[in-house]
Amino acid sequence: MPDTKLLTGADTVYPLYIDPDVSWGESERTLLSSDGDKFYNFSGGDDGKGVGYCGTYVTGGLAYYCGSGYKNRMYFEFSASKLAGKQVLDATFRVTERFSMSCEPTWVDLARTGNISSSTTWPGPTANWDLMVDRNVSAGRGSACDPSQPDKAIEFNDSPNETNENLTSTVKKFAAGDFSRLTLMLKAHDESDPNGWKRFDDDATLDVDFVGIPAKPTAIGLVTGTSTQCETKQSDPLIVSDPTPQLSATVQTAKGGEDDALLRAAFDVDKYTASSNSWSQAVAEMERPTSGHATDNTKLYATTPTLTDGTLYRYRAWTRSYYNSYNSHLSSASNADVPGWCYFKVDSTRPKAPGIALTDPYSQCTSNACDPGGGPGVKATFTFTPHSGDTNTAYQYKLSTATSWSPEILGSTVSKDVTPAASGTYTIYVRAKDTLGWGAQNAIDFVVAEGPGPVGQWHFDEASGAAIDTSTTVTADQDNVTLSSGASRDGRGRRGVITKDSNGNDLTTPVTDTGLTLDGSAGYAATSGAVLETRASYTVSAWARVASAPAHNYAVVSQVSSDSTASGLSIYYSTSYKGWIFNWHWRDSAGTSHIVRSYADQTSVPFGVWTHLAGVYDSDTHTIQLYVNGKAQGSPVALDTGQPSAANGSFLIGRTLYTAGSPTDYFGGQIDEVRAWQAKLTDDQISTDAQLKNSNGYAGAELVASWNPADAGGTTLADSDSGYGRSLTLAGGASLDGEGIVLNGTNATATTSGPLVDETGSFTATTAVQLDSDALAAKSVGYTAQVIGQRSADGSAWGFWYELKGTETDPETDKTVPVGVWHFGRLNADGTFTGVTSDEAATLGSPVRMTGVYDAQSGTISLYLGLNQNGDDTAYTAVVGSGDFAVGKGFANSAWGHYLPGSITDIRVWAGAMASQDQIANTVGD
Repeated sequence: MPDTKLLTGADTVYPLYIDPDVSWGESERTLLSSDGDKFYNFSGGDDGKGVGYCGTYVTGGLAYYCGSGYKNRMYFEFSASKLAGKQVLDATFRVTERFSMSCEPTWVDLARTGNISSSTTWPGPTANWDLMVDRNVSAGRGSACDPSQPDKAIEFNDSPNETNENLTSTVKKFAAGDFSRLTLMLKAHDESDPNGWKRFDDDATLDVDFVGIPAKPTAIGLVTGTSTQCETKQSDPLIVSDPTPQLSATVQTAKGGEDDALLRAAFDVDKYTASSNSWSQAVAEMERPTSGHATDNTKLYATTPTLTDGTLYRYRAWTRSYYNSYNSHLSSASNADVPGWCYFKVDSTRPKAPGIALTDPYSQCTSNACDPGGGPGVKATFTFTPHSGDTNTAYQYKLSTATSWSPEILGSTVSKDVTPAASGTYTIYVRAKDTLGWGAQNAIDFVVAEGPGPVGQWHFDEASGAAIDTSTTVTADQDNVTLSSGASRDGRGRRGVITKDSNGNDLTTPVTDTGLTLDGSAGYAATSGAVLETRASYTVSAWARVASAPAHNYAVVSQVSSDSTASGLSIYYSTSYKGWIFNWHWRDSAGTSHIVRSYADQTSVPFGVWTHLAGVYDSDTHTIQLYVNGKAQGSPVALDTGQPSAANGSFLIGRTLYTAGSPTDYFGGQIDEVRAWQAKLTDDQISTDAQLKNSNGYAGAELVASWNPADAGGTTLADSDSGYGRSLTLAGGASLDGEGIVLNGTNATATTSGPLVDETGSFTATTAVQLDSDALAAKSVGYTAQVIGQRSADGSAWGFWYELKGTETDPETDKTVPVGVWHFGRLNADGTFTGVTSDEAATLGSPVRMTGVYDAQSGTISLYLGLNQNGDDTAYTAVVGSGDFAVGKGFANSAWGHYLPGSITDIRVWAGAMASQDQIANTVGD
């Protein structure tokens, strides 16, 4: 509720914008008593629960008996999920006081402590208490006091007169992901004074005023045709004919900060002086809108004053998020560094924007219509024509999915066939050339329709019986597969835990995906007849996990003729080649076996990991090609003349045939998400299939490792959650203290055989770690330590790392404290890092939640602290892991070292790249 004085004040000016706020309750709470009692997730009831010293209180010659002389402390632990994308402006802790022993106010402390759990007992977390706020209050005694003291909500908020109070600054760090949980303790300031005994309810909340954190704008560029364009090469700028070009940027906030955000875009234009090789401001900074605000994801425009013909310019933009009645703002990063400045040159002598025409089956998008046409692999024919009065000699084009221009297409008017690789909206940019060089660009949008769906699709998510072909709902057209003995379903499906339906709506109850498990000797699944016409183009795909090193070949999918030629297709693991193969095999009239193979690029592939496999036959080029984790392997391989013939037998999952009546190559492990298309999928379509999207913003992510050290002891830590059964073995000085894996920074570690995931595919990992400040301060500046990670043959494949950048003196304790940063990625042999670095210095003394995502399809890596992404998605080339997965130590230059001092309280790894901050929040938590 806004402050009434603010609304009615003489200085208040309307319209009045009030900074938004968010309020939420604790995730867990507990009450601890010095007599040994604990009340985890207690109920306040009608009278509340006690805090302070419960003894005998004497006043006015009368004694009031409370209890035997024990002490109580109350704890509330909060999640940061409500704070994603928000910068905290002010924070208030609020709880209702139901009773006070005395009518005279006494001091109550609100202090930040270590985190709690159901097993926390008296005296509770005692290290590093940090007083947030104290209040001198008395409420809830009712008519026993004069005047009466009813129950009252007590608010703990920083006082401007007490500089040691720091609730707001602490919650601000909490929102930024500096630590993963916030635990606040209510205690009597004097725990020996029975007068300070009070009762509080269980209704504690944190109330936060915030401003949405601005994010870098998207679609930054100059208006070009019906789109925008940004050329990031100074040597090849965008040519504009109009000396007053229109600039554009779409303002954004960080995910979670969208609500009530007051946004504007700032535009900056510089000009280049060749004689001094320097840049200077060309136009006074422009802000749009000039008053009021825009909301998240709004496209904004600014038209420049008249610019000088023949001059090179560059342009950048950023988002501003306003608060404090537009008197203050936060600014995002601009595009200057990533993806780069937008370079343009005003040149009225060069060719004007050429014309672009598009023929069926596609159509140009208009302001009120954008109809899909064609499909992936279906060519679009464009015609490029000169602007009125121009004499063009050549053209170039590029699609919005491309990074470089096409080769020159000579002629005054030309036509060009362009084949889109995937469905969706495309922009085609075109520029023309004459004797003066390349000129202005034009652009149009068009939509590519979805390609044909699969003709066979099996999820293996039924409770029992045959696996239903979900490529169609027409029962008569379904090719269901029957499971043999040795074949079963279990909870190790590649989609993991599914929380959304295909439309992105929350499921009432999350569903654990199931997959097909095969025993390697007799188990398989088969249709009753052929699914594919193998003489026409087709694509097959599946997810496969080889449980352990096989003694014979393992077939994933196949379809083979039922006659003596046994001709057919097969995707399988070869023990001879130690890798994946897609082949076409047949027997000639003499009974001789022939095989044409498309080999995987990688040999000695890891076992016990999920891998996406696909095989494509192109009937136009008469070639086959294997794909692994969405990437084409080598070049297409030509088939012999007369092949393929019709493989009219059953579609087989988990075995194949090379001789009629002699099945072989039984698969041992898991297979899931098998699909077959009667079409040649493009590279982009296969890459999309490998993403395994459940819905927009959510991808299939299967938990393959999970170690929770809470309440654990001994020298091993079992994985009791994922179903894959790996245990961590502690060594050196590592120990389990019931809360975390404690590491001494010299020789302590925990390891398991790895890798946990196929690093040529996508994966997500998370951990919660608390650093040992004293031990790190004793290390040399530049020291690097791995939190968790996978080694490669001679170094680091990937991991979370800490790098000590320096030290400073804590002004309150006069102690030397370390200053360092987090990394997610790879430590190189020269000591540098490849990957993403945290935005701020690593927090000391509190658990920090880090989540890393590697997206093999985009070739990028990203880092989240809490729920806040740090840095941009960064280009990353994965290194294939081998050997141990390690906790608390790292492998570099063919040797172990890089020991971490601290405690790790959570480790989880998923196959698959989580596709959004929402998915990370719902799956990883905090």
